[in-house]
Amino acid sequence: MTREPGRRLFLASGAAALGATVLPMPAFAVTTSQARSMVDGLVAEVNQVIASGVSEAQMIDRFAQIFDRYADVPTIALYALGADARVATPQQREQFTRVFRRYIAQKYGSRFREFIGGEVVVEDARVVNNFVEVQTTAYLRGEDPFRVDFHVSDRSGRNAFFNIIIEGVNMLLSERTEIGAMLDRRGGNIDALIADLS
Repeated sequence: MTREPGRRLFLASGAAALGATVLPMPAFAVTTSQARSMVDGLVAEVNQVIASGVSEAQMIDRFAQIFDRYADVPTIALYALGADARVATPQQREQFTRVFRRYIAQKYGSRFREFIGGEVVVEDARVVNNFVEVQTTAYLRGEDPFRVDFHVSDRSGRNAFFNIIIEGVNMLLSERTEIGAMLDRRGGNIDALIADLS
């Protein structure tokens, strides 16, 4: 059965929003059991939101809260900003991180209802280089099961995912490409990008 790519990408962010390691990481510390437990909690919260029956606006708000709890938001946001993150001022980096969080929540949270009746099952966890890869399988109504992997580290000072891969699709790199294109259309003006994402 053919699946719509957008739904696969949504699930990766919604289960929160990638191939080989794409971010420099510190010395490995998080254990496989800790990483698996974290993803178990993430999946449980996402499933609760999907089944809650609340309004779309409430779903988006709850997803933003889940993203904050389980994702290394600053690392993901600044990686999505790409090379421009190195020339951005501290204030611009802070502002971009804030609007990126909401951008992700709105982009994917509005599609939660498509996944009512679905399930994500945590299958395994293994050490890869200096992070832990937690392997899950997504079961959605009308779709073949597919694999979603979460990359977990304690880079941020706590156990959090910094990377997601859906059947080989690198979601963080996809967001980096999209944010880069948005920035190019604004002539590299970071403030304009921040304003438009706000």
